[in-house]
Amino acid sequence: MVTPAPSLPKEFSQLSLAEAAELLAARKLPPVEQWHPDRTGDSFMEIRADGSWYHEGGRINRPAMVRLFSTILRREADGGHVLVTPAEKLSILVEDTPFRAVEMKSEGEGAARTLVFRLDTDDLVMAGADHPLSFGSDADNPDPRLHVRGPIGNGLEARIDRALYYEIVEMALAEGADHPAIWSNGSRFPLVDA
Repeated sequence: MVTPAPSLPKEFSQLSLAEAAELLAARKLPPVEQWHPDRTGDSFMEIRADGSWYHEGGRINRPAMVRLFSTILRREADGGHVLVTPAEKLSILVEDTPFRAVEMKSEGEGAARTLVFRLDTDDLVMAGADHPLSFGSDADNPDPRLHVRGPIGNGLEARIDRALYYEIVEMALAEGADHPAIWSNGSRFPLVDA
């Protein structure tokens, strides 16, 4: 079995972008897309809108348990979520998105900018073509998200915390384009989806 990377070796704010890239390259996740067990059921677990995990109504307070469960999480074609291993597939209720982007590092400007996000599980995600940012189609009611893994359009996403969203907007507006957008890792993400 593939084991996930341990939690961050030091504070996210102290990581350089190069160190973050090394951690991302070293991360190995279980191949959940390849697992299709016959045994199915309900995990009696849920991820609430605030990102907290519960089992049978009781909050899971151990971050290591949440990190472990998050590595076997998958979104199904019907939009539902499951915890999957080679032996079983158990449904899990997700109220909003399974992850929260809670910290961000930015390096560079304009098309040379790179954004790395820390999720509430201590996972790192570098926004780019494989991990697009989206903000929704209504500028008055933004829906900021970051694709984390799985198929784009039907994979696992992180809700971008409001403070980070405002920081992204400030960076995009400061660059003065007619149609504000933020760049990361060579990809351009409009603040309002077309």
